[in-house]
Amino acid sequence: MSHRRPFGPATPTVAGRLRSRRPVAGRPVRTVLVAVLTGATLLGSAAPAIAVPPPPPNPTDSQLGSAQAEQDAAAAEVGRIAGLLAAAEADLERVGFLAEAAGAAYLVAEEALVQAQEAAARTAAELEAAADDVAASEARIAHFSRDSYMQGSALSTTAALFDSAGPGELIQRAAMLDYVAENQLDVLGELEVAKVAQANADSAARAARDEMAAAEEAAETAKRAADAQLAAQQVAYEQVASQKAAYETQLQAAQIRLLQLQGARNAYEQWVAQKQAEEAAAARAAEEAAARAAAAAAAARGASGGSGGGGGGGNIGGGGGDYVAPAYGRVSSCYGSRWGVTHYGVDVAAPVGTPIYAATSGVVQRAGTATGFGLAVYILGNDGAVTVYGHVNRYFVSAGERVSVGEQIAEVGNRGQSTGPHLHFEVHTGGALYSNQINPVPWLNARGVRIGGCGG
Repeated sequence: MSHRRPFGPATPTVAGRLRSRRPVAGRPVRTVLVAVLTGATLLGSAAPAIAVPPPPPNPTDSQLGSAQAEQDAAAAEVGRIAGLLAAAEADLERVGFLAEAAGAAYLVAEEALVQAQEAAARTAAELEAAADDVAASEARIAHFSRDSYMQGSALSTTAALFDSAGPGELIQRAAMLDYVAENQLDVLGELEVAKVAQANADSAARAARDEMAAAEEAAETAKRAADAQLAAQQVAYEQVASQKAAYETQLQAAQIRLLQLQGARNAYEQWVAQKQAEEAAAARAAEEAAARAAAAAAAARGASGGSGGGGGGGNIGGGGGDYVAPAYGRVSSCYGSRWGVTHYGVDVAAPVGTPIYAATSGVVQRAGTATGFGLAVYILGNDGAVTVYGHVNRYFVSAGERVSVGEQIAEVGNRGQSTGPHLHFEVHTGGALYSNQINPVPWLNARGVRIGGCGG
């Protein structure tokens, strides 16, 4: 954990603190008992507490089954939507073909209308020509009748011949009568032909008008049908587009749900794997701690036997050396920078209540509350270095007291800004309480102490 400046009075806050630091005359087996109790504590905890992240939600079998059913339903819905989209696209294509056919029918009707109008124009011209012929024939007949009247031609052809003055006039009148008869017959024939032509032209004109009217009606009907088809096509297209958007939204929601479920499952499986790895590491650390405790107990028994009952200072692992490990457990965090801040110590994970020992002999500078640590102990060693013990559960020393290397000064806790029970151990050079931090592991290694992690 990061180092924070302590505050408050530098006095212990635990009433009735344990006073078992000093050897007592007449009790030669005290050191042996401390070592044995330490080994029993470590062996009684097969897995030291580990600062692991909290587990993600662990779905039950029922929840997993429901999630699987939801996934299957989503897959079926995707298939159904695909079928609806295919049908909608087919309907859209069909309506497009119908609209094209309606447009073609309209073009045909429009062309028929143009042809009917052209035929009507032609018959109108023919009718006008027939009318002109009739008028011309009537004019010629009227002119012949007028001439006959004015010349007194009311007599018959025989009388006109007998009235001739002589043979020469008779021949002249006979020729004139033949000419008049022939021309009169021509005029009458032309008049008859003109009348027939006029009747035919009138009939053709009426037929053309009827055909034009029928063409106009067909064109109008085709136009209305085409408009209706276009409107229906537009409505169908908009409906398909709306349905497609809704189906795509449903498909996206199903896919997101599937991804969420799969992500949650993967996260839980990763957490389980991490937890298993942590538990395996904790088991190995417990075995190593038990072995070290047994060795410490054996060394303590040997030291006690050699002293002839004079008692020892509770030293562990060093057989009376000047430095010892501050606690036994699993090294869970090393000295160094992380997430933009510096971790100024080394963390040793162990159960609450695990003994904490003075790493070297010295004088207690502070013992009590400390910001970030909850409770902490600061010891100025004989070598001028300050050792710090943070997140303790209870401490058994007070400011100004002298402690010996290996004496129990506190016990592992989980106070302050902590994610699990552990000891946070720091080393400050030059007698500084709150600065000059160095990496504790090389410092311990140089003094013959190995903690089993972070290079120790």
